[in-house]
Amino acid sequence: MAEQLGDLAAFVSVARGGGFREAARLGGVSASSLSEAVRRLEARLGVRLLHRTTRSVAPTEAGARLLERLGPALGEVQAALDVVNGFRDRPAGTLRLNVPASAARLVLPAIVPPFLAAYPDIRLDVVVEESFVDILAEGCDAGIRYDERLEQDMIALPIGPRWQRMATAAAPAYLAARGRPEHPRDLMQHACLRGRFASGTMPTWEFERGGEVVVVDPSGPLIVRISGGVDLAVEAALAGCGIIHMFEGWLQPHLDSGALVPVLGDWARPFSGPFLYYSGRRYLPAPLRAFVDFVRGQGADGAVANP
Repeated sequence: MAEQLGDLAAFVSVARGGGFREAARLGGVSASSLSEAVRRLEARLGVRLLHRTTRSVAPTEAGARLLERLGPALGEVQAALDVVNGFRDRPAGTLRLNVPASAARLVLPAIVPPFLAAYPDIRLDVVVEESFVDILAEGCDAGIRYDERLEQDMIALPIGPRWQRMATAAAPAYLAARGRPEHPRDLMQHACLRGRFASGTMPTWEFERGGEVVVVDPSGPLIVRISGGVDLAVEAALAGCGIIHMFEGWLQPHLDSGALVPVLGDWARPFSGPFLYYSGRRYLPAPLRAFVDFVRGQGADGAVANP
């Protein structure tokens, strides 16, 4: 039984990691041991679970079905084993968080260093992506999202700033050459630097002033993948390529230095800050419980159920 669980866990780590080397690196084991475990499992089940090429590894249809069911199940096994953590002087183990790039940049830097200092036996594994995923199926303990993207049946705990807003800005050279937009609709005549989610969706730019809401879908010379490509868009804005619209906190250093100049500031609409969310229907692993308590201790307003 123990060997079977180990082989199942090896399959899950390889499938999620996209390859034997990456899974080995994350798990601190050898790639050959993972490969042998997956071969044993496939031989036992009599079906191929992974497509293997020289460049990548991906689940077969059978493997994808198995992975879908195994993720939550192995999570519960880990939670059961984690019960003994309650008898330790200090909680230990791995805490895996799924967060958007904005949280990795604007929320976690103020939390992670003091948390790791307070809990030296906990290893934090942060997955940064914009996709709306099932955190349990993906093997994560918790996630950070905004209220409109929270999953049902989750506990939501405020984390980070309770109010944020988007900033629209451009380099002085761009505004000198192209002029300054006075109304959001003026952006349709400007070069705008856009972002696109992994799904292919490009979020529109929303503005509000005095009860008037304006939503624009401008065009421009650059589109980047939200998350990994955001810094490129910022650099393009600094170089005078166009107008950028993103989290004010992300742009704040450049606004403070004058490298970027805010526009349409009286149209900036504040919105609710992010939440740490996790399942309310499972035992909390000790690392997650420690993180939740730590976030609460930093002044969060308290957890609420997301019906």
